[in-house]
Amino acid sequence: MATTADIKNGLCIEYNSGLYSIVQFQHVKPGKGPAFVRTKLKNLTTGKVIENTFNSGVRINVVRIERRPYQYLYKEEMGYVFMHTQTFEQITIDEKLIDHPQIMKEGIEVEVVFHAETETPLTCDLPPHVILEVTYSEPGLRGDTSSSTAMKHATLETGYVINVPLFINVGDKIKVDTRDLTYAERVK
Repeated sequence: MATTADIKNGLCIEYNSGLYSIVQFQHVKPGKGPAFVRTKLKNLTTGKVIENTFNSGVRINVVRIERRPYQYLYKEEMGYVFMHTQTFEQITIDEKLIDHPQIMKEGIEVEVVFHAETETPLTCDLPPHVILEVTYSEPGLRGDTSSSTAMKHATLETGYVINVPLFINVGDKIKVDTRDLTYAERVK
C-alpha cells in the first residue's frame, strides 16, 4: 500500500472499484486546515477524466501495469490486431481501448498497457505524432484568405479528414498530433 506522498503522474491506482491513471496532481498546504492532494484521474476502461481530492496521508492501492511494444497489423471484425515486436505474438484489441484508431496505419508502433496480474490489455497508446500522406485536398489559392491561419480540409491515407493550411497539396506527407488530431507540420 502506498500513501498520497507517492502520487505521481502516470501512476495507476484502484479507486472506487475501478482502475485509474493519474493525469495531474497538486499537493496543497492551505494556511489553516490539513494538507491535501488535488488530482485528475483517467478511468482506464471508459477514458473518462474525473477530479478527486485525497486527504494527505491517505492510503491508496497502487496497481502494477506493464507497457509493451506492439505493431499494428490490420483491422478485423473482432477489433484491431497487433503483434508484439519481440515475441511476434498477436493479440486483438477492442476499438474502445484505442484513443484515435482512425489515424492508425499498418505498421505503426504503439505501446499497449497491460494489467500485470490479470494480463488484460487496458489501453493502447499511440506515439505523439504520426506521419500520413494526403490523398485528397482541394487546391488552395493565393489571396483566398482574410487571415494568416486559413485552413482547408484534407483526406489522409487512412480516410480521416483533417484541417490543414492552404499550401498542403495531394501527395504531401504531414505530421499529425495524435493527442488532439491536429495538423503539426509538413514533412519533407
